[in-house]
Amino acid sequence: MKRKGFPMLRVRDLRIDPASLGAKKLLVDVVPAYEYRNNQRTDTVTGYRYIVALPAHGLEKIGVRIDGKQLIEKPEGFAEVEPGVTVSYDPTGSGAGITGATDKTLDIGLSSRALKDDEKADVDGTTIALDGIAIIVNNASKVEDLTVDQLKQMFTGEITNWSEVGGDDGEIVLIGREAGSGTRDGFESIVDVKDSCKYAQELTATGAVISAVEANPLAIGYASLSAVGDTVKMVTVGGVECSEETVKDGSYEVQRPFVFVTNKSVTLSEQAQAFFDFATSADAADLIRTAGAVPVNE
Repeated sequence: MKRKGFPMLRVRDLRIDPASLGAKKLLVDVVPAYEYRNNQRTDTVTGYRYIVALPAHGLEKIGVRIDGKQLIEKPEGFAEVEPGVTVSYDPTGSGAGITGATDKTLDIGLSSRALKDDEKADVDGTTIALDGIAIIVNNASKVEDLTVDQLKQMFTGEITNWSEVGGDDGEIVLIGREAGSGTRDGFESIVDVKDSCKYAQELTATGAVISAVEANPLAIGYASLSAVGDTVKMVTVGGVECSEETVKDGSYEVQRPFVFVTNKSVTLSEQAQAFFDFATSADAADLIRTAGAVPVNE
């Protein structure tokens, strides 16, 4: 319905300044676009849609359609090393990744937690990266440091006023990610507030969380270390700042490992071993950092 006084806006009328997307872009996927005739898809390729992740915007993804049959350059990373190998990624939870490696339905399982003792009988875990989750507040906040226990009490509603943790009087506004977010899962697991947070806002992007905290002097949130700039303030946790160094040496508490899980009784195929070797080498460090994590091999 067209509302009086407002012009009709079509999607094709939108224009985006490429510079606003950031200097670095990570190609995630390439999908061919086919010609349709009489509502039936033909085998004629009319162009390609590129799914691109934007490190400058918390790895938000955009789709870019380019008409014509000329593909752009290959994605950087493993595709350059082994162009004939296809890596299939199923983004399920850590439990499913560990189970898949255990029952040999996966070459490599993925986990965002360390293996438990009872899981180590059949599989090995190799940490390839660490996820440092920064605690952010508004730049005007007087609060400089919080403990994990204080974070737990704040996000569950036991502590509701900034004056209780050294700030000015004012009701704490909790900003978090949406259900299903990996950053949310990591934060809630580490701080032990799984499914008990009293969020004022649950946002679908890291950049949105940072913007909400920037705009509200009473807000607190969390974000991957690599996404945080100077528009908000990172507080220390237990007196330790969130940095690549403190994440690597383990002194910063709000972090988790990213783990490759492999079956002890199975020899990886040549292709799977090549991918494993690449991902655990220094060659993958920049890609891991671009994706928002801290590489352990450089």
